[in-house]
Amino acid sequence: MEVGNNKVVTVTYQLHSNLPKTEKAHVETADKSNPLRFLYGAGMMIPGFEKGLAGKSTGDSFGFTINPEDGYGDNDASAIIDLPIDIFKVDNVIDMNLLKIGNVLPMSDNSGNVLNGKVISYDDKAVKMDFNHPLAGHELHFTGEIIEVREASPEEVSHGHVHSGDGHHGH
Repeated sequence: MEVGNNKVVTVTYQLHSNLPKTEKAHVETADKSNPLRFLYGAGMMIPGFEKGLAGKSTGDSFGFTINPEDGYGDNDASAIIDLPIDIFKVDNVIDMNLLKIGNVLPMSDNSGNVLNGKVISYDDKAVKMDFNHPLAGHELHFTGEIIEVREASPEEVSHGHVHSGDGHHGH
């Protein structure tokens, strides 16, 4: 069966990424013991990943590169913001372990949405945080194999995601 809309696709893959002019770095692996299973065409995957699998069938191997615009986008300067250092106080004391450069901290926006931000720098007044996706601006290199392609059930199609054996995966 061929990969296409409303098909449940199961793949193994290796993901490497690199910024322009840097070496490829391993990011993650999905192997046969823990493959990636998703509903093709439901918008849950980055666009370049689905494009790279289009027309493939069970047993096919794949290898493709995704440019940032078809992946997690370019780095957005407006996603790097200064926050008042006072919001990091607990009982009127700033937890300096939180403010280590490179730490990724869950933060809430004004609507209560949780966003992960990476600490870039700080001084006695503000903390500079980067809310870009960690792979923004990176080329993504996928290699792997299509393990299975099957028709999605009507419930999976209407819910927009794959159900596991209990029928409620992802709820």
